[in-house]
Amino acid sequence: MTDVNPAKAQRNVIFLVIVASLGYFVDIYDLLIFLIVRKKSLLDIGVKPGDVLSVGTNIINWQMFGLLLGGILWGVLGDKLGRLKVLFGSIALYSIANFANGFVHDPTLYAAIRFIAGVGLAGELGAGVTLVSETLSKEKRGYGTMVVAAVGLFGAVAANWISKYDWHTAYFVGGGLGFLLLLLRVGTFESGMFKGIEDKSGISKGNFFMLFSSWGVFKKYLCCILIGAPLWYVIGVLISLQPEFGVALHATEKLNAGDGIQYAYIAIALGGVVAGLLSQAAKSRKLVMLIFLLLSAVSVVVYLNADGLSSKKFLWLCFFMGFAVGYWTLFITIAAEQFGTNIRSTVATTVPNFVRGSLILINMAFLALKGHYGMINSGYIMMAILTILALVALSQLKETFNKDLNYLEIS
Repeated sequence: MTDVNPAKAQRNVIFLVIVASLGYFVDIYDLLIFLIVRKKSLLDIGVKPGDVLSVGTNIINWQMFGLLLGGILWGVLGDKLGRLKVLFGSIALYSIANFANGFVHDPTLYAAIRFIAGVGLAGELGAGVTLVSETLSKEKRGYGTMVVAAVGLFGAVAANWISKYDWHTAYFVGGGLGFLLLLLRVGTFESGMFKGIEDKSGISKGNFFMLFSSWGVFKKYLCCILIGAPLWYVIGVLISLQPEFGVALHATEKLNAGDGIQYAYIAIALGGVVAGLLSQAAKSRKLVMLIFLLLSAVSVVVYLNADGLSSKKFLWLCFFMGFAVGYWTLFITIAAEQFGTNIRSTVATTVPNFVRGSLILINMAFLALKGHYGMINSGYIMMAILTILALVALSQLKETFNKDLNYLEIS
């Protein structure tokens, strides 16, 4: 940014953080809306009650597959064409897809549109975090991404509230919010770090295969992915499969997955603020990640031991688990800070979407374990595996607090 007026420059930065935060708000709303309306919408389009779990899992897998492909697409484009172009293109695609989802009438079409929505959703958070991280000073960028987390995650609350009226309306509102945000983004500006390399020749920008050019680079990239995997297991399995876990835990009342997700995401927002403040106070990203990974393991153990679960206790446990995995934006910030400007958008966009996409493998593994060990024991086994992998991966990453990000990644 070249504006010499400090007051105007500060206002522009604040506006950028607000726009990125609202983008994450819409991203979370659209990402989670299917998990919230899964049972209601599938029954409404004629899926048999006994098939809701398998059909719903198939649809969410297609959405996550879209996130995997979209993460690569938008990440590469973000480094080649700019972070801002990705923010415009991705939100337009997933807004159209969410409008279309309001008209679905069979599971095949449902899955196809959720796949397209997944591709679009993949570009939002990574580009936003990259833009904020590159625009704010190294001393303050942690606060910027903390605000993005705090505001954005309330999209889950909005999704749950609106879904209580009608699942068709919930999708229409998601699409409408996206288009409103698209208009708001007209006033945003591109990252100064990206502008510094935009017209330079001889620089490899957005080369996805650079991440596989050596074991050292690939290991760093893989570790960035693994530290985030427990979060999506908690949300995508332990909470969203509430009807099935409710039976296994001998719930005394009917549990509501939408309310559980809402409470979890309110807590994730709170956890994100706490994680951001702690990392600034401790001047360490890794220490805070370690604390939250251990806390998340404890929260899952408490949840899986809650036999005779009541509705109220379920919501409080969702809140506890949500707070414990409130490291989501911190973990993306760590990933963005690990790599140079010419590949940073690719990393920051693909890492969270590969974590989201890992839910496909997690679902497959969980369902396979469930056939042998049941819901509760499988829940323990999966969380243990994912937590151990995350802790080992975290130990292999370098501390990035106060790291200067204005550098290039050389293959």
